[in-house]
Amino acid sequence: MRIHIHDFAGHPFQAELSRELAARGHHVEHAYATQYPSGKGKLERLDGDQDALTFRGITAVRTFEKYSPLGRMRFEKSFARAWVSHLEQARPDCVVACNVPLFVLNRFSSTMAKSGQPWVLWHQDLFSRAIGEEIRKRLPAAVSPAAQRWVTRTEKNLVRSASQVVAIGEEFRRAYRRWGLDVRHVSVIPNWAPLGEILPGPRDNGWARAHLPQAREIRLLYAGTLGRKHNPLLLIDLLRGALDRGIPARLVVASEGEGIEAVREIAERQPELPITLLPFQPASELSDMLGSADVLLALLEPGASKFSIPSKVLSSLAAGRPVLGLMPRDNPAALDIKAAGGYVGTPDAQGVEGAADWLQGMAQSPAALVSAGERSRQLSVERFGIGPIATRFEEVLAKAVADRPLAPQGFAQTAEAVS
Repeated sequence: MRIHIHDFAGHPFQAELSRELAARGHHVEHAYATQYPSGKGKLERLDGDQDALTFRGITAVRTFEKYSPLGRMRFEKSFARAWVSHLEQARPDCVVACNVPLFVLNRFSSTMAKSGQPWVLWHQDLFSRAIGEEIRKRLPAAVSPAAQRWVTRTEKNLVRSASQVVAIGEEFRRAYRRWGLDVRHVSVIPNWAPLGEILPGPRDNGWARAHLPQAREIRLLYAGTLGRKHNPLLLIDLLRGALDRGIPARLVVASEGEGIEAVREIAERQPELPITLLPFQPASELSDMLGSADVLLALLEPGASKFSIPSKVLSSLAAGRPVLGLMPRDNPAALDIKAAGGYVGTPDAQGVEGAADWLQGMAQSPAALVSAGERSRQLSVERFGIGPIATRFEEVLAKAVADRPLAPQGFAQTAEAVS
C-alpha cells in the first residue's frame, strides 16, 4: 500500500510508525510542516531504513504566525493549498492526518470528499475543547458562542467524513457519541514512545557537559512545547519550592515560543535562580538531553484534561527517568506517571507544594531516583512496543481503502477546493 502519513508537528513516535510500516513492505511518505517550531523526530532516512520510506517537508508560501489569529489563519490556508497540491502529485492509496490544525483539516477533508480519497483522522486533541477555551478568553462575548459552535460543528464533520478515525483514548469515542455520531469507524490506539530512539543512558554525558553546569545539582528538565495548554510559571514555582526546601535544584527548559519567553523574563530579573534556557534540541540529541536530567517535568492545564495527552510524558518514561507532572489527575498520562512511580500534582499552588515535598524525599534518596527511573523504562517496554501498534494501524488502513468509493473524481478535478 502507498501511504502518506502527515504529522504536522514532526514528532518522534509518528516517524517510528512510518519506519515500521515501510519495513513491512508498504511505501510510506512521511510528511511534516517545516515551519512549525517543535521538537522534531528523526525526519530523514537513516541507516537501515527501507528504500520505500521517504520524508517530505511541506512548506507554505506564507510565514507561520503561531500567536496571531489572522496570521495563523492565512498561514493555514496557504499550507492547505501546498499540502493538497503535493497529494495531487503523490496520489497515495491512503492519507493519515495527525496533529494537523483545524482550518487545514477542514479544507483538506473537503478535497478528500470530492476526490474519493480514503483518509484516516488520527485524532490527537479535541479541538472543540482546546480551541474553545481560547475562544472564550480572546474573543468578545458577542461572537464567542458562534465561534465555538463553528469549531464543534467542523470537528464533528471531520470525524464523520473520515474513512477511519484513530483516537488516542476512550474519552474521544465517548465525546463522539455525545455528538450523536456513529463510532463504528473509530479505533482507539493510545500513543507510545519510540523505544529504539530514546534509550536510558548516563546522566553525565556529552550533551550535559556541553550545555549544563557540572555542579552537584538535582536537574529538573522540561523539554517540549510551552503553549496554551501549559502554564510555564509553574516551573518557576516548582524551582522555588525545591530551593526553599534546601534542594540544590536547577531548572532546565528546552523550548521555543511564547512560554519560554515568560520564563526568560523571570530568569533575567532574578539571575540568582539556577535556570538554564535552551532552544529545541536536534532529534539526534534527544536521548542524551533527557538522560541528563534527574527528574523530567510535564505540564497540562485543567481545561485540556483527558483529551490532550502530552507525548513528552511517553518519551520521558522511555528515557528511564522519574517523571513529575503538574496536570489533572484523571489525564491518561497522569495515570502512566503514577504507575511508573513518578508524581502527579494538580496544576496549581497546592500541586506545586506537593511536588516540591516529593522532590525533597527523592533528593534525600538517590536510590529512590534510580528505582523510579528503572520503573519508567520498564513500563515503556511493556506498553509501547511498535509491533502490535503497527499491526492495528495496518488493519485501520485496510478498512479505509476497502471502503473507497467506486468512482472517485481524482485529485486533479478538486484542487480548486483549497485555492
